[in-house]
Amino acid sequence: MAEPPALVVCGHGTRDPGGRAVVAAAVEAVAERLPGVDVREAYVDVHGPAVDDVVASLPARPDGSRAGVVVPLLLAAGYHVRVDLAEAVAERPDVLVTPALGPDDRLVDLLVERVEQAGGAGPQDTVVLAPAGSSDGRAQEASAETARRLGERLHRPVRLGYAAGPRPPAACAVTAARVEGAHRVVLVSYLLAPGFFQRRLDECGADVVTAPLLPDRRVVEVVLERYRTA
Repeated sequence: MAEPPALVVCGHGTRDPGGRAVVAAAVEAVAERLPGVDVREAYVDVHGPAVDDVVASLPARPDGSRAGVVVPLLLAAGYHVRVDLAEAVAERPDVLVTPALGPDDRLVDLLVERVEQAGGAGPQDTVVLAPAGSSDGRAQEASAETARRLGERLHRPVRLGYAAGPRPPAACAVTAARVEGAHRVVLVSYLLAPGFFQRRLDECGADVVTAPLLPDRRVVEVVLERYRTA
């Protein structure tokens, strides 16, 4: 049988040691599920190994078959996916970039679980989904779709408030909910790992702030599906 293409799992990057640890553990968990596949870790920002270098290091196949698949460890397809990763593979037609991880119902299941773990949301509470944020309109649409799906699961409207970038900022979304009379504000972190953005959410003044998505097997399962589909 032909050797399967290498898998490059590409995250954003963070200076937070805890964030680095959980992302590295997720990549390791992916590798454990893919025996015989060359699984490599890469990042688009903050620290290395840089995705450009990792993609360039993939050996070309003599028969011209696919040498690698890059799966973004990112929740929405914003600038990093559409520009950074596209540029990383521009000279490697034998390397494919898959869609981002979201929207995906498995991630919505995980968000619901994070809300339950934090004590749940009462009927008079306001729920705000807090993605990292992106200037890319398509990434914002993906976040809005995730908020819609989460609202269906929680049987209530779910607002958006971003950790950075587009409006409204998460802190403003929390304030607006209080002005409108929310009993409590539940801020649902739509981030993969602890770090600067999660700390920013923790400081927004919400009554409840949920934990990031990692570590969790469902994130690993989405990465595996993106690779296998590619």
